[in-house]
Amino acid sequence: MNLRPLRRLLAVALVALTAAACGDPEGVSGAPAAAVTAPAGRTGYPLTFDNCGMRVTFQRPPQRVLILNGTSVGEVESFILLGLDKTVLANAQSYGVSDDPSMIEKIKALPTGGLTMNKNFDVPAEQVLKLKPDLVVSTWSGGFDAKKGFATREQLAAAGITSLVNPVNCAMGKPEATPEEQRAFRNQSINSSLEFISLLGRVFDVQERALDLIGKLRARVEAVRTRVGGLPAKKVLIAYPGMAMMNANGLPAVMTGGIYDDVIKAAGGVNAFAGQTADATRTLNKEQLATAQVDVLVVGLFTPEEKGDEEAAKLFAAYPQWAAAKSKTYTVVSDGVYLGPLNASAVEKISKVVHPGD
Repeated sequence: MNLRPLRRLLAVALVALTAAACGDPEGVSGAPAAAVTAPAGRTGYPLTFDNCGMRVTFQRPPQRVLILNGTSVGEVESFILLGLDKTVLANAQSYGVSDDPSMIEKIKALPTGGLTMNKNFDVPAEQVLKLKPDLVVSTWSGGFDAKKGFATREQLAAAGITSLVNPVNCAMGKPEATPEEQRAFRNQSINSSLEFISLLGRVFDVQERALDLIGKLRARVEAVRTRVGGLPAKKVLIAYPGMAMMNANGLPAVMTGGIYDDVIKAAGGVNAFAGQTADATRTLNKEQLATAQVDVLVVGLFTPEEKGDEEAAKLFAAYPQWAAAKSKTYTVVSDGVYLGPLNASAVEKISKVVHPGD
């Protein structure tokens, strides 16, 4: 698949994610964080629950799964880490660079089903229906928007196909989103990534496997929190030079809010633009970037061709007044700061430069 247009759309989608705030331990349905650490059990079928306002029922674990693009890799990476890759009939998610290098080849190894994207960079309705999956997964509600040429959830249900939206993104692409769904979207956090893993555990009857994975990922994050707890929080800037198309002034895309802030906080820092809305990414100007207090620079990679060290050097040359530029303090991440199962990797990387040796 041609990843260039997919990356362009990813940039657009990520603008919405920067509007999220952090610190709320609740997930998409208002369930507390404990919901992802409940005792494991076997799934009883039929399994029925509400997903973004639609009642879905699973008679058995899905065996023919289509994962829509949605400019995300969080869903396909969750499938892989849960050992559910054999259930994937076709995957449209790809990024090409990862904080877990082994993930790149694992995603490439998944079948694509010969799918092609429409002008809105996802699988058109006719291809989805022709493939006859038993489950279609989308990272956002917009993946089932007929106006964009996609199959609606009602169309899929009529064809005997179940659909599933990553619950924390119910409000994304859903004009009639409830206040609860809007709040969950705004309050995305590391916990949101773990909740999707828990949901897959229920749907596929691999709850023990899901809880084991959640426990390991959570333990890695908590180990960092413990190490940096009580230490002064340094100002951290997450910048994606390759996503300059997101900014009206052609500057690197600066990520703030939601899961970005939560990852930085877990690593012992505070976002240099904490409290800003999604407009910060779109409207940030050079003066604002130049006067920002930046103790640590986090360079985000958008494409495999980018070199993190070179991008850091360019930013330091452009903004020599930053404390980070003077001390040459930076690290490089990619997908670990997004919604998905690799948040622990990003937390570990960032913490090593925020509080080295502590």
